[in-house]
Amino acid sequence: MANFLSESSYDGAADKSVRVITHQGNVNAVLQGLGWTWITEEGCANYLPGEAVLLPEKIADGLLNAATQLYDMMVAAVPENLPDAFLRVLDIPENLWPIIRLSWNDDRHWHIYGRFDLVQTAQGPKLLEFNADTATSIPETAVVQWASLAAAGKNDAAQASGLYEALVEQLSTWRTQNNDLAPNLVVTYIGESTEDRTNCEVMAQASREAGFEAYLFPIDALTFSTKGTERGVWGEVGKDEWLEFPFIFKLLPWEQIAWEEPELAEDLASLMLTRNVVVANPPYTLIWQSKGFLAWLWKAYPHHPLLLETSLEPIRGKYIRKPFFGREGQNVQVVDKQIIEEKEGEYGQQKVVYQAWVDLPQDDQGHFYQAGVFWAGEGCAIGLRREKGIITNLSQFLPHLLEVKR
Repeated sequence: MANFLSESSYDGAADKSVRVITHQGNVNAVLQGLGWTWITEEGCANYLPGEAVLLPEKIADGLLNAATQLYDMMVAAVPENLPDAFLRVLDIPENLWPIIRLSWNDDRHWHIYGRFDLVQTAQGPKLLEFNADTATSIPETAVVQWASLAAAGKNDAAQASGLYEALVEQLSTWRTQNNDLAPNLVVTYIGESTEDRTNCEVMAQASREAGFEAYLFPIDALTFSTKGTERGVWGEVGKDEWLEFPFIFKLLPWEQIAWEEPELAEDLASLMLTRNVVVANPPYTLIWQSKGFLAWLWKAYPHHPLLLETSLEPIRGKYIRKPFFGREGQNVQVVDKQIIEEKEGEYGQQKVVYQAWVDLPQDDQGHFYQAGVFWAGEGCAIGLRREKGIITNLSQFLPHLLEVKR
């Protein structure tokens, strides 16, 4: 079968079949010419190393289809009524249980998007994890890699990069399903995070195209009120001009809200239960955000071709040990009888999951490649990261060009 990015043979070792070509050009100038000046601040484009990956169309289609199929599998694997024991196994914070159940049972709480991290093997794509709640790499995947085509003079080249259009459609559906609420949307993030703000800028622009009156606010600039006539979420959109926001898109993880901001979690739960607000991504996405769900999914679909063996207990052979809610590769361990690689981090006290090791494909320079495949209603876009070790949010992002066989 075809390998990741090429159709060479596979012998079980890391496959040095990723084909990289020169891909130069001033991406910043293209983005600024399109009016996306904010996207280059502290430079999403800095990820780009002046190269691109040749991605066979058949492989790209397989990755996109895998994301669509995996999402359906994950929905089907969630047990009816979300029993306490299930939520407890996944270490879901109990103060969110009421709104997780509320959002799961009401389609007006709409899942906008998520990102599957996949690895391509000789047997096809395999799931590493699903960033269901607050997936980033939106600017790189939706805008920067597309702009790189113009910068490199390759306007006729094709990419699997339909994320922006899919976001507009998903956001439009969310607005329509909640047409009893004023279409005022606040897109909110942690104020000190430039990366989060840049991701939210893309989301805000897509929201406006979807028919929202969208504003961008750091989370600490909003007012959450659960009392009287001012009940709701408010932001100062002009001097002494306050606007109520029934719609919230947040790039603040649900588990972080639950554990570090319990008063905010309580206020949001209160406002959601009375339909003063709807929030995206909805609380139930935390079920899939928990890497404990990877073990649940393996039990539901043992030996499924899209899955790697995953367990809440150590498994045989080489494996990777991940915290349930770890981010950016922190506290990940690679174990082969002993720890052979690990990353320090702030998630060392969390429950962990054990996943069978799989070699990532490589290029001739020894970089390992991982595919971030976005789901927004269906698999819609691919972004590739590379590293000479564990992939993190600081790993290089490479645009790709589809190789179409006639």
